[in-house]
Amino acid sequence: MSNKDISSGMVTLLATATGLIVASLYYAQTLVGPISAATGLSPAAAGLIVTLTQIGYCIGLLFIVPLGDLLENRRLIFTGLLFTAAMLVLAAISSSAWMFLTAALGIGLGSVAAQIVVPFAAHMSQEATRGATVGKVVSGLLLGIMLSRPAASLIADATSWHVVFGGAAVVVTIVAFVLRAKLPQRVPNHHITYPKLLGSLWHLFLQTPVLRRRAAYHAGLFGSFSLFWTVTPLMLAGPVFHLSQTGIAIFALVGMAGAIASPVAGKLADQGHTLMATAAALALGVIGFALPMLVPGSRNVALAVLVIASIVLDMGVAANLVLGQRAIFTLGAEVRSRLNGVYFALFFAGGALGSALGGWMFATHGWHAALLTGMAFNGAALLYWVSEYLNRRSGSSVQSSLDGQPG
Repeated sequence: MSNKDISSGMVTLLATATGLIVASLYYAQTLVGPISAATGLSPAAAGLIVTLTQIGYCIGLLFIVPLGDLLENRRLIFTGLLFTAAMLVLAAISSSAWMFLTAALGIGLGSVAAQIVVPFAAHMSQEATRGATVGKVVSGLLLGIMLSRPAASLIADATSWHVVFGGAAVVVTIVAFVLRAKLPQRVPNHHITYPKLLGSLWHLFLQTPVLRRRAAYHAGLFGSFSLFWTVTPLMLAGPVFHLSQTGIAIFALVGMAGAIASPVAGKLADQGHTLMATAAALALGVIGFALPMLVPGSRNVALAVLVIASIVLDMGVAANLVLGQRAIFTLGAEVRSRLNGVYFALFFAGGALGSALGGWMFATHGWHAALLTGMAFNGAALLYWVSEYLNRRSGSSVQSSLDGQPG
């Protein structure tokens, strides 16, 4: 790779591509109702539509993304995107539950190409600009996540959910060929075997406390986030709110306001406030689930509070993702793809658990039970943060005592 720094045009391309790729993971979130009805899935099993996509993503993060440290990156990205497009076509033509769930698993598996693009951006950047570059690409990823839900709802309302996935297949195919044309080749220096590469993931997990802690924090937040966006569209379409897919799309679009937390979190981290910024992000997650349980029975007031809750929750997730990515990418360049893969795999496992539990809790125990479950995810992460805070304070106290001793 050239020593020349990455151009602004390339950063824009990578941010856009990353957003369009990860969007494939989220189209189904606001379409759970119509997809489950059309494919014959029971209400209790509807959460599998989101869960299997996230399971596929976790598998890909652990078994495909590490190949970014071993194989030529451009070809790896191109192959992954063509596979994703094929799975999106399968989703578009699905007429049964097993067909759609198979496609959902495959969409997750192939979409991990996005997590090869993000370290690619870091590799193309000079040290002085790497943080800013990665931040912009991750912002594209967040916009892809947040725009995918309203886009899917609006298109499905105007046409059908089949068109959503068919259109996504075309978009991902275009992205694949554009990246193949525009990206430079990148051949890693590693010459280890694939089994040894995979074996090193466990070693990295054990030897990297920052990775474990950041993954745990975001597993809690992302678990609650996935739960929220699995059950809330079902609630909004139900007898209490009676919203159409367009109404659900507008609801999801307003939630995008939470993305404003990303640059704020980045600035706080640059100023050395990562610990307290993390606490704020996790607390926002708890508040996002507490608010809907405190509202009166009025439909309009309840809907307004739910909109605020979605913004607050999205703010927490956006901020914490930036904080975690910044911490992970300060570690060794030679293991960047593997660290990124493990990090995303761990918190996506939390997401898969959240969407599965959320769908089941909502179907069997109702809306408030689902909200309490989401709050528990964030509460557990916040309790884990307390242990870091106490350890830091304890360490500071010991150091202060040592500093006060006569030499």
